[in-house]
Amino acid sequence: MQVLEVREEGTALVESFGVQRLVRTKLVGPVSPGEYVIVHAGYAIEKIDPEEAAERLALWEELLAEEAADA
Repeated sequence: MQVLEVREEGTALVESFGVQRLVRTKLVGPVSPGEYVIVHAGYAIEKIDPEEAAERLALWEELLAEEAADA
């Protein structure tokens, strides 16, 4: 998910595929708008670089398209 804005200490608003969530960031340290994080159960658990994020998002898009075609 991409960080949209940093909120009070230890939280950030993130977005992916139009879904926004407020997540805790204490496990990954400080984040900045525009960075990408892996989120699990309301926590950012890993920072990833933009290229890796683009690859992973493309894979998700493929999976979602396949799922939609099978429905």
